[in-house]
Amino acid sequence: MSSFNTIEWKEDRVVMIDQTKLPGEETYVVCMTYEDVADAIKRMVIRGAPAIGVAAGMGIALGALKTGAKDKDDFISEVKRISGVILGTRPTAVNLSWAVKRMLRVLDGGESDVGKMKLRLVEEARDILEEDINTCKRIGKAGAGLIKDNSVILTHCNAGALATGGYGTALGVIRAAVEEGKNIKVIATETRPFLQGARLTAWELDRDGIPVSLITDNMVGYIMSKGMVDAVVLGADRIARNGDVANKIGTYTISVLAKFHNIPFYVAAPISTIDFDCPGGESIPIEERSSLEVTHISGIKIAPDVNVFNPAFDITPNENISSIITEKGVIGKPFTVNLSKLPV
Repeated sequence: MSSFNTIEWKEDRVVMIDQTKLPGEETYVVCMTYEDVADAIKRMVIRGAPAIGVAAGMGIALGALKTGAKDKDDFISEVKRISGVILGTRPTAVNLSWAVKRMLRVLDGGESDVGKMKLRLVEEARDILEEDINTCKRIGKAGAGLIKDNSVILTHCNAGALATGGYGTALGVIRAAVEEGKNIKVIATETRPFLQGARLTAWELDRDGIPVSLITDNMVGYIMSKGMVDAVVLGADRIARNGDVANKIGTYTISVLAKFHNIPFYVAAPISTIDFDCPGGESIPIEERSSLEVTHISGIKIAPDVNVFNPAFDITPNENISSIITEKGVIGKPFTVNLSKLPV
């Protein structure tokens, strides 16, 4: 378990570590309203698909708790409006819509007392957080068996405690392997342009005493060609039902290099990240983010005023993926068949 709280519910407010300030400053943002939570998701104060799902649930609960609606129908209408605001924050991570749908199902429970419905929504949001932590631990346990002792694992972006409720998906696999007594070293890519690997993954692993080396994104091919990587383990923001994966931009490139060098390429994610309504990667919406993330670093301009293309994610085709690690076990090929057998 990590030594910090990514997000938690505290006295009718949502408290989350400000990931935009790491590693230089460990500060926490206190969200008093659902608008605060929506803003935090948009600004990537909190990021990572599972963590966004947790934040979505808590944002809806916070909005519901503070609405003045007294009539049941008015209350339900207001919660649905709040849910729409939360849903519109970021398009690619399917855990967000999964959490919103789960929260809205609470409204169908037959309860007529608005006060009790508010408390039930808060309870559901807190359950999502607790379940996420337990789910990540099961993912870690399932994936640890794929990791050999004395291995060097390459990971991209941040799929650790900071991206989840508190344990991690890809880093959960690494944590579980370490907890089993295996000697594991990690190579983290810096993950341009938002530097989640440099700022977050390296910080998180170093803080937990797991040996980590940091590289720039364009060094991956070189270190693989030198035999310095035993396996790739990373997370996902959405998995199509055929096994295509949307993950942080640069993932596709790493998968091509891993395939060329015969290095296992593992994706670790909860079942809630699988979009069974999405047939393949071509149907996954890709978020385009601000050009300032590319042209500036920490507010300092590093490029001239030219056209900028800044997709936040790319699609890794299923043929480049060795296995998908879920809380229900390791899923192998053919993914279309084997993913369909998972409980939804």
